[in-house]
Amino acid sequence: MKSGLSTLSLSALLATSLLAGVPAMAQDAPAAAEEDNSGDIIVSARRRDETLLEVPIAVSAFSGESMEQQGTQNITDLQYKAPNLTLQIARGSNSTLIAFIRGVGQQDPLWGFEPGVGLYVDDVYIARPQGAVLDIFDVERVEVLRGPQGTLYGRNTIGGAVKYVTKKLGNEFGGKVKGSYGSYNQIDLSGTITIPLGEHFAIGGGIALYKRDGFGKNLTTGAEHYNRDMWAARLSAEYDDGDIFIRLAGDRTEDSSEPRHGYRLTGSGNQPDFAPLDNFYDTRAGIGDDNMVMNQGLSLTGAFTLNDTLTLKSISAYREGESDSLIDFDNTPGPVLDVPAYYKDRQFTQEVQLLVEADRFQGVFGAFYLDAKAEGAFDTVLGFANLTTLTSGSVTTKSIAFFADGSFDLTEELKISAGLRWTKDDKTGTVFRQNFTGIRSPLFGNPNAVPGLIRSDYVNDRSFEKLTPRVSISYQPTRDLNIYASWGRGFKSGGFDMRGDVVLTPTTVNGYEPETIDSYEIGFKGAFLDRRLMLNIAAFYSDYRDQQVTVQVPNVSGGIASFVDNAGKATIKGLEIEAIARPTDNLSFNLMLGYTDAKYKEFLTYIAGGTTPVDVADQRVFQNTPKWVANVSGTWSIPVGGGSLNLTPALSLRDAYSQFEIPTALLDQPSFILVDASASWTAPGDAFSLSVHGRNLTDERYRIGGYNFPGALFGDSIIGFYGPPRTFTVTAAYRF
Repeated sequence: MKSGLSTLSLSALLATSLLAGVPAMAQDAPAAAEEDNSGDIIVSARRRDETLLEVPIAVSAFSGESMEQQGTQNITDLQYKAPNLTLQIARGSNSTLIAFIRGVGQQDPLWGFEPGVGLYVDDVYIARPQGAVLDIFDVERVEVLRGPQGTLYGRNTIGGAVKYVTKKLGNEFGGKVKGSYGSYNQIDLSGTITIPLGEHFAIGGGIALYKRDGFGKNLTTGAEHYNRDMWAARLSAEYDDGDIFIRLAGDRTEDSSEPRHGYRLTGSGNQPDFAPLDNFYDTRAGIGDDNMVMNQGLSLTGAFTLNDTLTLKSISAYREGESDSLIDFDNTPGPVLDVPAYYKDRQFTQEVQLLVEADRFQGVFGAFYLDAKAEGAFDTVLGFANLTTLTSGSVTTKSIAFFADGSFDLTEELKISAGLRWTKDDKTGTVFRQNFTGIRSPLFGNPNAVPGLIRSDYVNDRSFEKLTPRVSISYQPTRDLNIYASWGRGFKSGGFDMRGDVVLTPTTVNGYEPETIDSYEIGFKGAFLDRRLMLNIAAFYSDYRDQQVTVQVPNVSGGIASFVDNAGKATIKGLEIEAIARPTDNLSFNLMLGYTDAKYKEFLTYIAGGTTPVDVADQRVFQNTPKWVANVSGTWSIPVGGGSLNLTPALSLRDAYSQFEIPTALLDQPSFILVDASASWTAPGDAFSLSVHGRNLTDERYRIGGYNFPGALFGDSIIGFYGPPRTFTVTAAYRF
């Protein structure tokens, strides 16, 4: 099925500036995120501002400045910078996000399914992965929190969380215009402006246009393939007098990029339309090229200083999105295995926080509410059999949570922290599935289709309730050294399978259970040699239970049957190292190394229509989880023309990984290395900058996703989706 139905880049949430970065561990290194007056990096991983070194959590922070200097193209490039992180564009989509941290995530972002990695923009929770491949302008920093964040961030942060923190408008008139031109006729244009209206009030806005020809062609229709065609805009208003901060922000994004249909990995020379092509980015898909995605939202954030100890914060937000999209699973001119689809969602969230900052106690108490609905429909067209299966439905979710998290200083060096969150989810699932004779159902344009067997037609309710605690202890003998140990629990909510087939799997009407994880971590954070060497090390061990796994089974009677298994038990252990060395004031080196060993101890599933679960743990592997990941880069700063020239080469390694729990030789990606390089010159006064970025300089071909539907009825449809080829981009920016 189409992953995420190709909903839009949440680039909406702000529109321009390409992401790039280096772990912000060295407080005075070029990669540093926001710093306080002492040079310490400030993060909000525990919903309150703290220095990165003192937070007893494995966190990578990336500053907006270094991101722009190095020209990373979107959020997915962060997987090459942070340990044990996988961020991919979902197979078949332009902007749906697939996220895994330490082996935990969710690859199937069909409506109603929950992600395993939480995504936040200025503390606004983004409930769905559709449209979450972010391009952000005026970003202050991005934080990647690894491990379950069930206390402060709640359900669906079982693997971790990714947080975007944007810049405040401030009270000075100014703005920025930026333009880029690159390979495949890439043209990116953006502009932002801030207009103060008094001492404490300002309005601002930004608009961006992104266009690029495709990396390949649709040889059947002549359309671009892997192209980009979108625009985004945002307006905001802020009041800030030091004691009261209020921000109202609205955004909208529209994406009309062509759908991605993939590349056939199987075929026969005797059937030219089925034979593999020379270019991995080409396709012969005949389903069409119509694809439109829209996301928009409104948020209101307020922070009120009550006294020297207490601050009250409120975050209200409403978001909605919709898309009409197509995916051709067979990649041939005929409707062998085609899926037209639409998707729609809306969400309202409200969070209230009380932040406490006393002499020996720091903490946050709060409540969270979510009211969301996701709906959609798609046809599964089997042209060889002249059959179509229509699947449609919706999931409504109401969630409420109360949480508390605090740290107490036992001594100046020794701190203990504890947190607890109670969450309750109420869900209603509506699922309809019916066979039709003919190519497409009436819902997708064929009024002459003959209705057949109704495979699913039910409505059911479920409630899920969970307590998620966290405790840690940290010893900080000096300002520049912290040793900590922690234990935390996370869970991902249960739900209903929107593809559930009652004929083949009658128990699907009961839905599936939540999954849970208990994670143990020890860590070390230190600064040495007058802060010219920074080192962060974390080791972790996790017990993973009832993992939700989507299994899709082709069948001759009704297209593709899907069911969600709570797979059983697994253990995950690993190591993470981040280091920055700065031997001179104009030279720095960065190292990232991640290791993950994830193994199933029990994997219960149904085999070949059986009614008794079978343990197949020895035949299953963790998907999207390379055992080793590494990144090495350096930045050399040279005075040139009164300004500064930064040269940054980078080398990234990702070990072999499987696309699904069942290994598939044709789809699984072997180890690969990416080579990037950037040169960025900033004029005196930082008013003008010019940069050149080369990415994937060795033109490596690597798969980021795929589908596996073997068999004659399905056109032996095994297809892959690929990361970008070698590209070069020139960017100029002017601040005023």
